[in-house]
Amino acid sequence: MSNPFAAPSRRNVVTSAAGLTLLGLASAPALAQPPVLIPAPLPSWNEGPNRQAILDFVARVTREGGPDFVPPNERIATFDNDGTLWAENPMYFQGLFAFARAHELASKDPVLAQREPFKSILAGDQAAIAKFGEHEIAALMAATHAGMTTEEFNAIVRRWTETAIHPRFQRRYVELVYQPMLELLAYLRANGFKTFIVSGGGVDFMRVFAESAYGIPPEQVIGSSGKTKFEIRDGRAVLIKQADIGSIDDKEGKPVNIDLHIGRRPTAAFGNSDGDLAMLQYAAGGPGARLMLIVHHDDAEREYAYDRQSHVGRLDKALDEATQRNWVVVSMKRDWRTVFPAR
Repeated sequence: MSNPFAAPSRRNVVTSAAGLTLLGLASAPALAQPPVLIPAPLPSWNEGPNRQAILDFVARVTREGGPDFVPPNERIATFDNDGTLWAENPMYFQGLFAFARAHELASKDPVLAQREPFKSILAGDQAAIAKFGEHEIAALMAATHAGMTTEEFNAIVRRWTETAIHPRFQRRYVELVYQPMLELLAYLRANGFKTFIVSGGGVDFMRVFAESAYGIPPEQVIGSSGKTKFEIRDGRAVLIKQADIGSIDDKEGKPVNIDLHIGRRPTAAFGNSDGDLAMLQYAAGGPGARLMLIVHHDDAEREYAYDRQSHVGRLDKALDEATQRNWVVVSMKRDWRTVFPAR
């Protein structure tokens, strides 16, 4: 079956009646029929070498009989989440969720409000928050993410995603997904790829919104996780979230978890930071055609501009390696016609 997305957009015009007339199989009145327009892929991407690299890669791996053909069951694409599929400033959105949850818990427990890290969070002491170490972060995550059933946690996250508003854009956080990346996800799936999230964010947190936001079902979300415990409560089997860390899905942990949960090396991998470098290297290490893509945040007007010195999503070593190995580095400013979906 031919790939309807492979041809350049301006050539995707089929005038059926005219074609039949040239063959002597249609009469002149049929020429009055309007042309059938095939939608161009990646409409929010500006034409240029980076968009074309994506189209060329997909054409190569889906062309049956071609030297780079990849069977559909082996077409695996892995995506980082923070900074790759949605925004990550002024801080990782799960951190903002944890802060909101800390305010909620402290308002119900005055004793908790006097303890760190809650005291600094409630006071908005950015200097103190910036100095939080493992102890403070562990205490925050234990209070805001553990001690409840997985269903209870899901409901808390869902309520936050439905109501919390980004301070700059004045939109819900789940609306700050990148329109060009949504189109890329859909384009890959239309060409037989299975798309996975592989992120340092909490797997339980992301699974709440991944399907509605990205079309990625919960079973195709891989992330950091805490331990859970099986219990029978009121005659019903449940899982209780524990404070102990189970797995950190960042840096070298990403390819390890890809192998553990997917069992196939990705054909394509997408990230935006040094935390994604190992995943990109792992994808690049396979045979045949490969696509490694980095989203470079260089658009302070429409989103944010940051890379080597950033406190979130630092892009330093991965940027150097992408340049050396000729990976695709997408400029948000030059390559994307729009950043977020239209309201």
